[in-house]
Amino acid sequence: MYIDIHTHAFHPKIAHKAVDHLNEFYSVNCAGDGTIAHLLERERKAEMEKCVVLCAATAPAQVIPANNYAITLQKEHADRVIAFGTVHPGYENWEAELNRIKGAGIRGIKLHPDFQSFWLDDPRLLPIFEAAQKDFVFEIHIGDRTTPAQNPSCPYKLAAILRQFPRMRVIAAHFGGYRMWAHALDALAGNRFENLWFDTSSTTPFATPLLAKKLLGAFPRERILFGTDWPLYDPVEERQRLQRLASLKDAEMETIMSNATSLLCDSAPQAKSQLSH
Repeated sequence: MYIDIHTHAFHPKIAHKAVDHLNEFYSVNCAGDGTIAHLLERERKAEMEKCVVLCAATAPAQVIPANNYAITLQKEHADRVIAFGTVHPGYENWEAELNRIKGAGIRGIKLHPDFQSFWLDDPRLLPIFEAAQKDFVFEIHIGDRTTPAQNPSCPYKLAAILRQFPRMRVIAAHFGGYRMWAHALDALAGNRFENLWFDTSSTTPFATPLLAKKLLGAFPRERILFGTDWPLYDPVEERQRLQRLASLKDAEMETIMSNATSLLCDSAPQAKSQLSH
């Protein structure tokens, strides 16, 4: 099954504002309009069978609304969407919220420290990681255009978490460090963390063929997951650009696009309402 592991879709009422913010923050012209309808249209064009839609609360008060939207997306598009919910270290009732989204069939959590205004080494996250690691896969934004010491989500902070929680399943976004690929190679390369995956999103627009091949060679190939960061980038263009930059054969590209199947689909939980008691 071909899965785009890294996408975003926003409520129609705020989609245009979210896209405007992304355009300004990243100095890009987003390829998509931010709506779920446009996302699914482009994924079909790219022959992607499912997409992971990531929701992250930028403030504690947004945790419930963000997760409600994730639950709704997955319910309304069950054949195409795997939705990831969110937590925030400033949200006090996180244990109850983890139980709620688990019961609704949500199997992943997105963290974006840079947008959520906390640091990945915030000690308030430790009990959340401990409680959530059995039931959820974490997708974590890593990196930015700064130094690791100044960045809330650098590869070294992620490595420290993985050493403390070796059973925690983590997808490190952007090949482990957006615009920090040298540090990602230093901190995360090889097979040193058995529950660490990497997505390809927001990398190919900046990578040379040499860097693309170096990243693909540095991490276990079976743990590299195809991701686009839509609406920033288009699934069709990202698929073509990754294959071209890294000189991947069709079979190699197909493997990357399907690697997420075993992580997300083979043991997908059922919603609580479907469980027998």
